[in-house]
Amino acid sequence: MMHGPVPDQTERPSAASGNVLVAALGRTLGLCNNVIVVLAAIALIAACVILSYSVLGRALFHSANYWQDEAAVFLLVGATFMTSAYVQGQRGHIGIEAFVGLMSPLANRIRLWLVDVASLAFCAFFAWKSWTLAHEAYVDGQVSNSMWSPPLAVPYVLMALGMTLLCVQILLQIIIPLSGAARR
Repeated sequence: MMHGPVPDQTERPSAASGNVLVAALGRTLGLCNNVIVVLAAIALIAACVILSYSVLGRALFHSANYWQDEAAVFLLVGATFMTSAYVQGQRGHIGIEAFVGLMSPLANRIRLWLVDVASLAFCAFFAWKSWTLAHEAYVDGQVSNSMWSPPLAVPYVLMALGMTLLCVQILLQIIIPLSGAARR
C-alpha cells in the first residue's frame, strides 16, 4: 500500500498549459478546493464543539440533546464529501501499488489512466444518484426522524456536490495525460 503520489507521477508546473480550457478549469477547481478545505476545517471544529457541548450538557445539566448529534453528522458528511476532490487532486487516497515495480512505466501510465476512467464511471454514477436523492428529498420535504427534524436535502446536496467536484477532478486527471503533460 502507499499513500501519496507515486514517484513516476511528478507534475510539471505547466501540466495543462497546452490547453487553455483545461488549465483554467484546473486552476478554478484548485481554488474552489482550497476554499472548501478551509470551510471543512471550520465544520470539523464546529462538530467537535457541538459534540463537546452535548456531552457536557448531558453530564452537568442533564439536558436533552435534540439537535447536537444530527448537526455534527451533517457537518461531518459535508466535510467528508466536499473535500474528496481536494484529496483526489493531491492523490491522497490510499492505493495498492503492488504492480508498480513489475510493470514498465508505459504500462503503469496506462494502468493509472484506466483506474481513473473506472473511478470516474463509479463516481459519476454515485453523483447522479446523489443528485436524484437530493432532489427527491427537497421535493418531498423529507426531514430526519428526530425532534429537531432538519431537512435531509442539506446533507444530500452536500454529498452530491462533493461527488460532482470529485468527478471533475478525476476528469481533469484523465484529460491532462492525454494532452502530453505529466500526470499527478
